Amino acid sequence: MTQYTLTEAPQRQFLLTEFEQRLARAQTMMRALKLDAVLLTTETNVRYFSGYFTQFWQSPTRPWFLILPLTGKPIAVIPTIGVVGMSNTWVEDIRAWPSPFPEDDGVSLLSQTLAELPKRFGRLGMTLGRETHLRMPQQQVQSLYASNHFDLVDVSREVLHLRSLKSAAEINRVAHICGVTSNAFAELPNFARIGMTEREVVAAFRMELLRQGADHSPFIVSSSGPDGYDDIIMGPTDRLIESGDVLIIDTGTVWQGYFCDFDRNWCFGDCSDETKSAYRTVYQATNAGFEAAKPGNTTSDLYRAMWPIMHAGGALGNDVGRLGHGLGSDLTEWPSNTATDDTVLEVGMIMTLEPGMSYLNKSGQVKQMVHEENIVITEEGAQWLSIRAAAELPLLG
Repeated sequence: MTQYTLTEAPQRQFLLTEFEQRLARAQTMMRALKLDAVLLTTETNVRYFSGYFTQFWQSPTRPWFLILPLTGKPIAVIPTIGVVGMSNTWVEDIRAWPSPFPEDDGVSLLSQTLAELPKRFGRLGMTLGRETHLRMPQQQVQSLYASNHFDLVDVSREVLHLRSLKSAAEINRVAHICGVTSNAFAELPNFARIGMTEREVVAAFRMELLRQGADHSPFIVSSSGPDGYDDIIMGPTDRLIESGDVLIIDTGTVWQGYFCDFDRNWCFGDCSDETKSAYRTVYQATNAGFEAAKPGNTTSDLYRAMWPIMHAGGALGNDVGRLGHGLGSDLTEWPSNTATDDTVLEVGMIMTLEPGMSYLNKSGQVKQMVHEENIVITEEGAQWLSIRAAAELPLLG
C-alpha cells in the first residue's frame, strides 16, 4: 500500500508562480489552436486562473468574466462589488461596471475589452462542451459574438485537461482534506448508534468534519436499509437506524476550494454473508483499479480492471454508469472511468476509484454496494490520498 505523504503543510494561498505556470500552459494551448483569447465565465475556471476566491458565486445575479489573452496577463471584467477582492489577486487589469444592470450587464464593457486585443486569428475560445457551462444569458452570448466578429471555438476539453494535471500545491490541498475526512470517518463509530436517524448521524459527522479542520461540506449524502441500501445520491432522511441495517455516507468535503470525494459503509449489529461478500467484492475491485492506475494506462483500463471482479462477485449491474472520475476544485471533474472513455492517465491527475454494484442480499432483495477512494497518479504509479477503508464491512453497535 502506497500512501501519499504531505511534504509540507498545505498553504491557503498559492504562490505567484502557480498562476504564472497555469497561464503559460493555457497560452501554449491557445497558440496551438490559433486563439486570440479565451473567455472564462464560471467560478472554478475564473478562480483557477486568477486566484479570485469568494463565496459570492452563490448569487446568480451577476455575470463575471475573465479573459486570457494570447500574450500578457489575465484581464478581469467584473461587477464593481468584486473589485476589491480581485485587486488582491495577481490580476492587474480589472474593468468593472455597476451590476446588476439587466439592459447591458457587462457585455458592452466585455466587447470593448475584447476589441482592444490584438487580432491575429479572429478566434475566441469558450467552454461550450460537456461538463461545462457558461453562466451568462444566451442573448448576451449572441450579442458578444456579433459585436466582436470572433469565430467561436470550444475549448472545454482543453481547459478540463489543463485543470486535470495538478501541481504539487494542489495535490497537497486534496491530500489534506482527504486526511481530515478520513479522521472524521474514523470517529463515526464513537457517536453513531442504533436508534439515531440518518439525519442525526450525518449532522454529527458534519460537525466532526469541522472539528477536524474542514472548511465546509457541500456534499454529504447518506442511505441506509435492512441488510443493504437502495440509493446512493439521496438522503439523509429521518429514517431510524435499526439492528441489521447497512449505512453508507459519501462526502465531498472542502478545504480552501479543493474537494475530497469518498464514502464509507457500516453495518449495525450484523448483516448477511451476501452483503459482506458484496462489500469485499467492491473493496477488491478498488485494489485492482489502484494497481492499474499507472501513467500511460487509460481510464478504460481502470474500468476493465474493476468490472470483471465485480461481475465475478455477483454484480447484477452498475447503475452509476462509471467507476470513478477526476477530482479537484470541483467535486467531480473530467475524466470518467468508463469502458469507452480511454483518457490517458498522466502524472498529477487526481482520480476517484468508485466501484458500485447492485446485488441480491440474503432475502433476495436488490441492494446497492458502493466503495470509493481517492488517488493521485505519480511517476511510480498510484498513491492513496484517502486513508484506505477497512477490508471487511465494519460492524457497529
